[in-house]
Amino acid sequence: MSYKVTLIPGDGTGPEISQATKMVLEATGVSFDWDIVQAGADVMDKFGTPLPDEVLQSIKKNKVAIKGPITTPIGTGFRSVNVALRKQLNLYACLRPCKTYPGVRSKYEDIDLIIVRENTEDLYAGIEFEQGKENTLKLIHFVNEAKGTSLKEDTGISLKVISIAATEKIVRFACQYARENNRQKVTIIHKANILKYSDGLFLKIGQKVGEEFKDIEIEDRIVDNICMQLVQKPHLYDVLVLPNLYGDIISDLGAGLVGGLGVAPGANIGDGMAVFEPTHGSAPKYKGMNKVNPMAMMLSGVMMLRYLKEVEAADRLEKAIAKVIREGKKVTYDLVPDFDPQKAVGTSDVAQAVIEAMEGV
Repeated sequence: MSYKVTLIPGDGTGPEISQATKMVLEATGVSFDWDIVQAGADVMDKFGTPLPDEVLQSIKKNKVAIKGPITTPIGTGFRSVNVALRKQLNLYACLRPCKTYPGVRSKYEDIDLIIVRENTEDLYAGIEFEQGKENTLKLIHFVNEAKGTSLKEDTGISLKVISIAATEKIVRFACQYARENNRQKVTIIHKANILKYSDGLFLKIGQKVGEEFKDIEIEDRIVDNICMQLVQKPHLYDVLVLPNLYGDIISDLGAGLVGGLGVAPGANIGDGMAVFEPTHGSAPKYKGMNKVNPMAMMLSGVMMLRYLKEVEAADRLEKAIAKVIREGKKVTYDLVPDFDPQKAVGTSDVAQAVIEAMEGV
């Protein structure tokens, strides 16, 4: 059987790590029929958009995609392609494992967390009102009158949106994931003590959904408290489920616990559709230098194999990646055991090392 999969190389260093990932996935023996489509800053001149319609159509047709990182301008320019993909394809669950691999420099050992982030709402819903615009002033005047506040007219506004429907879906996804993967506990993350009508709703609905899963321990933590807890005693936690913004921040904290974004994979999953991607950005300053670590995207490929029910191939690929990391002889600069950049190898060399390691596992 050959799987039809959309491959989006991305921009910046994306094409290099995508090629490395493509190589190791093909070396598992699983057959892929790649539908390669382009998105990101590099196609803006050609298509007038970083997300051409053919990308969306390819994913809708194939139902499974893997993508390299895509640049998101800070403060100006186009909105995040990643956010647009999640919204337009209703990929409501962002799944980000945070797992330690021996050989990666980290202050912690034996961490195995799963972060489940709601993808479609919260402040990332993109409902914003620019400072000084007519509609913004109308909103400010309405809020001041309705709530007795004194918002200044030089204010910019972003709306935090939390719904019952989206909360039910993401908490149920987290609980079902925990059940199917022999996880013991789901922790609902919130700021309900302050944001009573948004995060308060997230907590209330989350707890209600959790009652359906008698075999899973359901608890909750305030978001600032969980940041401290994860640094002090991360082993107390298993599956975390969070609204969009907190999920984005905590997933980077989780990546820091296990050694950095170079080993942080991710997936965006909807009903019958999934896009797999590394958590890190496109690192455009290293473009074309054959320097960056491809393992986060390779581990995203492991997640894709498991999604496709190719469990044996997924296990072999993950073990091979773990072996290369543990040995530390053919890794990129960020994973070199003694910090000596002269001992680092390139992106393509890592791919070849992983392929060779698969032969022995």
